[in-house]
Amino acid sequence: MKRKQYETLLIEDMITEQYNLPLHSHTYYEMIYVYKGTGQHFLNNNVFNYKTGDLFLLSPEDKHYIVYNKPTRLIFIKFTDAYFKDNKYLSPDNLFINSPLTIMRKQVLKEEKLKFDEPCKTILRKTIENILSYNCKPNITSSPLVFFQILSIFGLVREAADKFNIRIDDGAPNNEDLISYINQNIYDPKKIRIKSISSHFNIAENYFSTYFKRNFDVSFREYLDDYRIKLIEKRLEFKQNTIKQIANEFGFTDESHLTNYFKKHKKTSPSQYTNQLKQTV
Repeated sequence: MKRKQYETLLIEDMITEQYNLPLHSHTYYEMIYVYKGTGQHFLNNNVFNYKTGDLFLLSPEDKHYIVYNKPTRLIFIKFTDAYFKDNKYLSPDNLFINSPLTIMRKQVLKEEKLKFDEPCKTILRKTIENILSYNCKPNITSSPLVFFQILSIFGLVREAADKFNIRIDDGAPNNEDLISYINQNIYDPKKIRIKSISSHFNIAENYFSTYFKRNFDVSFREYLDDYRIKLIEKRLEFKQNTIKQIANEFGFTDESHLTNYFKKHKKTSPSQYTNQLKQTV
């Protein structure tokens, strides 16, 4: 199911006890702000327990649906590619070097729920309320006021992303770029080989391991394994995927390959790990 939108910008305020849409994707970008309520947000292969104040970013590649625990009020800010192109004249040049649409597509931001500290949490809520207040006007798609409010949300997202060592901008490569690249390509074994990464960042292949250890106080292999295992554990915890599907997602040759890899690092098989989780509930 692919939901379509032809308006360049659309703001929706939804208060309901039940979310009726099945798993779906969009032709547009979508910010979802939880104004009130609790429940689960199923996003791609992840499940997030949401609460008041949470913010989720979705791009056209993403699939999701929502399950409510309590009556929920969600604010949807939906926009197409054309929205930022049409308002480019309002923006500083460097904003479009670091495109908001690039931020919306960041895969790492779909693996971790954004966490906002004060005063950012309060600022985000007030910004959403400002946009809602102006939504009664007929010209919101060309309103500089609304545009700058939406840009301020991206500023808050940048600050929250720093906590995960995610470099949002596309500037010169540095340590943050390197970690962001690895995290985003963890699903593609070819892209996270030392040969591929060293070539991408212009680091001598035979020096890469030493460079990584010196800069991050952990070996490249240890970091890669720890991060991959963490993501696999999340898949197993929420039981949304079979072992075969998880193996395919992370580029393992088959289920046995994944099982042996998991046992090597966790001293238990994926199925045994899932059973252990059941016993702790």
